[in-house]
Amino acid sequence: MRREDWDRRYEERELVWSAEPNRFLVAETEALPPGRALDLACGEGRNALWLAERGWRVTAVDYSGVALGKAQQIAIRRGVEAEWVAADLLEYQPETGAYDLVVVFYLQLPAGELRRVLAKAAAAVAPGGTFLLVGHDLLNVTEGWGGPSDASLLYTPEEIAADLPGLEIEKAERVYRRPEDAERDAIDALVRARRPA
Repeated sequence: MRREDWDRRYEERELVWSAEPNRFLVAETEALPPGRALDLACGEGRNALWLAERGWRVTAVDYSGVALGKAQQIAIRRGVEAEWVAADLLEYQPETGAYDLVVVFYLQLPAGELRRVLAKAAAAVAPGGTFLLVGHDLLNVTEGWGGPSDASLLYTPEEIAADLPGLEIEKAERVYRRPEDAERDAIDALVRARRPA
């Protein structure tokens, strides 16, 4: 979707997504010691805010100004700070080797564009740092619930793992969740990787 479409979508409701952090983010990162975190495609900031509340120094990037405005207001109400960056991830260049945690949640782009973003995301992971991606799996379009219906925007854990140069893959698996009012589980790809210290 274009930036204007996302802005319109975020304007239509108070929150498009839940105010709570993604369950997979919590499960995969709650034991990590806080450091610098980068949240790419942060939307309304639910994951960035959760990390900031736990002592992470968060840089959160999205190309929807409406979503970032909401995130900033929520941060003020919760009394937490984060750096909110309005940028298109195809153009955004994060600092190399600077982040102890880089998260990419539900960024669904054509394969070539996603590969470019993932290469920059992987390069941003500091030595000893963690990379975590969760997104709609290719199987979701035929066997799951919700998410894009365009299979060219979906991927498998194996495809993501292959696009993370320099990182050691710790997990690359399908995970399941039951969205509210869904008739069956949504199927997501989860990839967790680490840069050697």
